[in-house]
Amino acid sequence: MTADKPYLTGHFTPVVNEVTATDLTVEGALPPELTGRLLRNGHNPKPGVTPTHWFKGSGMVHGLRLRDGRAEWYRNRWVRTPALDGAPYMTERGPDLTASAAGTHIIEHGGRLLALCEANFPFELTRELDTVGAWDFDGKLRTAMTAHPKEDPVTGELHFFGSSPFPPFLVHHVADAKGELVHSAEVPGASASLKHDFALTRHHVVFIEGNVTFDPTEHSGIPYGWSEEHPARIGVMPRGADGPRNIRWFSIEPGNMLHVANAFEDGRGRVVLEGPTVDHEGFALSWNWWAGNPGRGSEPVSRSYTRRWVIDMAAGSVDEQIVDDLPVEFPTLNEAYLGAENRYHYAVSFPDEKGFGGYGVVKYDRTTGARRIHQVGDARMPGEALFVPAAGATREDDGYLLTVVSDLKQDASQLLVLDASGLDRIATVHLPHRVSAGLHGSWVPDAPSGSER
Repeated sequence: MTADKPYLTGHFTPVVNEVTATDLTVEGALPPELTGRLLRNGHNPKPGVTPTHWFKGSGMVHGLRLRDGRAEWYRNRWVRTPALDGAPYMTERGPDLTASAAGTHIIEHGGRLLALCEANFPFELTRELDTVGAWDFDGKLRTAMTAHPKEDPVTGELHFFGSSPFPPFLVHHVADAKGELVHSAEVPGASASLKHDFALTRHHVVFIEGNVTFDPTEHSGIPYGWSEEHPARIGVMPRGADGPRNIRWFSIEPGNMLHVANAFEDGRGRVVLEGPTVDHEGFALSWNWWAGNPGRGSEPVSRSYTRRWVIDMAAGSVDEQIVDDLPVEFPTLNEAYLGAENRYHYAVSFPDEKGFGGYGVVKYDRTTGARRIHQVGDARMPGEALFVPAAGATREDDGYLLTVVSDLKQDASQLLVLDASGLDRIATVHLPHRVSAGLHGSWVPDAPSGSER
């Protein structure tokens, strides 16, 4: 029953219709440099379908077109994969990499919009969000593709990986700036640990293996579970063709990370990695929420605190600490600083495991250790806040944060545009219906000519 599935109720109640709306109402003034498309993906099963796990719900992409201070259109579309019509992932011949939920992320690279889910091939969409089909990089991609690829802001390369609970456990891929797959290599020493995200620095690829690993006894449809016996580790691999043979694995404290805030080499050559992580209790509370089991927290995120690892390659040591006790998820940053030392990053705050506290958009200052929170209001839940640089930006936080808010009291949703410097509200765009709480997305600016890609 729906009441037993928290991921089908409240902020997560699925949208039942695909709509297109034009000339949306705007409060405040949209900055003219916000000319492009905001795209956001999330799990949204069709009416009458009750998935056994939140992550099994079919993907629905929401798009909002902004141009010259106007909100020209909004549209939402299911990603039309075989799984949308019930095709199974596991077949007699093994996994069907096209039978994807395609509901975790959507990116643009090399002129293609790709809806992502880490167990499958990406799915290409048109700029109007219609489904083109599975994309395997012209037959060169032989593994699944992570939902969290990293585009190097200097080279334009797209780094990503394919992971599996069976050998080969981890394969690293690189596509060039034009979208051609130019490198694929198995990463030695990897295990069946769940690898949802990873990090990229100027000189290294950083993989995180937590205590969540393949568990064939898990019956939610996502065969992973916590294991005290499975070691938590960080793998640091030099970038380049010889990287896999030189990867080094470092033991860390038990835990599990879903999303990376950033990683970089500091002035001493150490690798610094940051992001929210959970302990065993936090994982159990969240997993039970995602799977609709007893013993779950009141929110999908529980005990998820920002942690920092400093990996000294020369000494062979790792220093780690929790740097904040606010439950957060969905870390983002000014992506011009991806892989380099950043001062700021952003996140979404959640109530704690007992339901205390509220939702908000958080700004962290790594230099001072300060944090600032924009509270979005009662019964209002913000989504991942995407950073868009301001025209002529000179500082790291010169820009805007874009977040789609689910409002239960009004049964509505808005796009909230915040000043990334002080978190003040700049503008609100009213959407034609309430958008269910989702996962990740991208801001896709217009091409320099001003035309859409």
